[in-house]
Formats: sequence, structure tokens, C-alpha cells
Amino acid sequence: MSGLDEGLTTPDEQVVSAGRARATDEAGRQGLLFGDDIQAMPDDVGFRGPVACNAAGITYRQLDYWARTGLVEPSVRTATGSGSQRLYSFRDILVLKVIKRLLDTGVSLQNIRTAVEHLRDSGVDDLAQVTLMSDGASVYECRSQDEVIDLVQGGQGVFGIAVGRVWREVEGSLAELPSEKVEPGPADAVAGDELAVRRAARATG
Repeated sequence: MSGLDEGLTTPDEQVVSAGRARATDEAGRQGLLFGDDIQAMPDDVGFRGPVACNAAGITYRQLDYWARTGLVEPSVRTATGSGSQRLYSFRDILVLKVIKRLLDTGVSLQNIRTAVEHLRDSGVDDLAQVTLMSDGASVYECRSQDEVIDLVQGGQGVFGIAVGRVWREVEGSLAELPSEKVEPGPADAVAGDELAVRRAARATG
């Protein structure tokens, strides 16, 4: 008779399994699970402040304040003198959009700064595998689907940001907005069109 018990689950195990299944469904519904790989954008293409604000969904006052306080500084070109324009990279704008979403959930700037430092240190491949989870106070960095599901199931993952998904959103927004090349590129690359630069890089790669 003991052999009949093998492979059976207890009521407690069934509850845990059902709870994890619900957490998995919820994470999938929110788009928090990991998807396709993302590709790096050219480092020599920058976007002016108003464009960065448009793509990230923030005000120019926020952009200026975060630059002055070192939260997100323009990495392509800083304003070095009268009349000079700050230029933000694609990654800068990605981080700006992530910050905006975290602020919308009530996360403090202090906790956001910590999350931003991790994003800055991450490579492109790493960013595709990062989901930031928040309960409105703390920010948790997840690098696997199991970590995301555990937080959702435990109640800490009330709000999540799949960085790879935000990457795609920013990419789509910037496709219709003007950009600037810092240095002359290949002759077949169209100046001011980041997507054209990217296509040219793929063709020669």
C-alpha cells in the first residue's frame, strides 16, 4: 500500500503549487517575465533634453534636477558652456523612464538611486535579464523568472518593471524623434536617424 502514496501531493503542497501558479500567471500578465534579447544602441548618438523628456515621460525640470544632483547625467555630452546642448544616450533615457515609473509607485529617490547604480553597472545582456520589483517602498532586482515569481507570490512584488520591455518602449518612442551624431559616421549612415545608424551597423557587422 505504501507504494500507492508515491507521487501524491499533500493539501499543503497543492495550496503552495496553486499559489505559485497564480503568481506565475500574474507575472506573465504584467509582462514581467523575460523575453527576447536586446541589442546595444550606438554610443555616438545623442538626444537633446526635450527629446529625452518626451521619450521618458518626465518634465524638463525633473531632467535638470536629476542631472544637477548626479542621478542621471548626460553621458554623450554635458553642457560645458553658454549655448551648448546636453546630449543623452539611449541608456540614459532608459534609466530616466525606469526612474519615472518607480516614482509613480511611491518609491523614494534614495532607494531609486541604489537601483540606478545597479543599472549603470549592467551590460546590455544583463539589462535584458533584469526585472525591478517594488512594494512601493523598497526596490528588488530580479535576474531570473523564479525570483520574480517568488516576490509576486510573497507580496513584495506589487509593481514590476521588466527593463527589457522598457528598452523596447524607449526604442519605439525615439524612432520618431530627432537625434544627433557626435562624430561623423559611415557615409551610408543617415545623420540624425539613430535607427538608420543601427541598420548600417548590422549590415557591416
